[in-house]
Amino acid sequence: MKNLTASYNRLHRNSRGTLWMLASAASFTVMTMLIKFLGDDYSAPLQTFYRNAAGLIVMIPLIARNPRQTFRTSRPGLLLFRATAGTVAMILGFYAYQKMPLADANALSFTRTLWLVPLAAFVLKEPIGPRRIAATMIGFFGALLMLQPSSTSGFGLPAAAALLSALLIALTVTGMKVMTRDHTTMTLMAWSAVLGFVLTIPGALLAWRTPSWSDLALLSLLGILGLVNQACYIKGMAEGDAMVMAPIDYTRLIFAIVLGYALFREVPNGVTMLGAGVIIASTLYITWREAQLGQPKPEAQRAES
Repeated sequence: MKNLTASYNRLHRNSRGTLWMLASAASFTVMTMLIKFLGDDYSAPLQTFYRNAAGLIVMIPLIARNPRQTFRTSRPGLLLFRATAGTVAMILGFYAYQKMPLADANALSFTRTLWLVPLAAFVLKEPIGPRRIAATMIGFFGALLMLQPSSTSGFGLPAAAALLSALLIALTVTGMKVMTRDHTTMTLMAWSAVLGFVLTIPGALLAWRTPSWSDLALLSLLGILGLVNQACYIKGMAEGDAMVMAPIDYTRLIFAIVLGYALFREVPNGVTMLGAGVIIASTLYITWREAQLGQPKPEAQRAES
């Protein structure tokens, strides 16, 4: 173990970040595989309930250290809105992964970056230049390409659920940017864990099915993988440069294609993959442009973005 730790520490920080990002992509893909595998017996609201229950169990010891300080807030309404949006986004996302090929649902999930551009302009009042507007429009054209029928399933409602889920996730990210101005990360996570769990109870009760011990183990693993995915993603972004790490997240599309074919015999068609490529290219450009604008530069050059 010491030799392994020493070897890890000798790696360049971007190499360390890459390992964490690959672990994040792999754990996310396995999680979506479980969502699809269990989808015939456990609805999206019920799976979301188990996912949030696992997250709350992990958070309880951290919250118990100082619950009064952790839950202190001056804007409970905004926290409730963010938790509601996040919960609905998870249910819609789980539904999309159950009903669509894994690769297609993964690719549409990347549109969250595209949704962030108009939200940043209208909610956060951030200046958005013509380049990012053009990249966003091209990205949504890629999403429209993906609305063509796949070789293994039609789109329709599942694709709409995937796009709406991405929009709601973008809303939660935008809300987080607003809330971090006067709330700690721990406070945001605690409120999300508690409210997310409570909000999933009604849907879970309506679709309740008592799981077998084997299914309970898989549902628990689903929740654990969700937490592992988040932890690995955050660690990867912390270790490496964001511009280097961001493209690595798209490897989950490759993992999804491999797992989708191996386990469910899913074969995305050419138009679907073209649309996915357009989405990925546009979101990569937006990410790169954000990094460029984060560097000091003359105002004239900034205005061109």
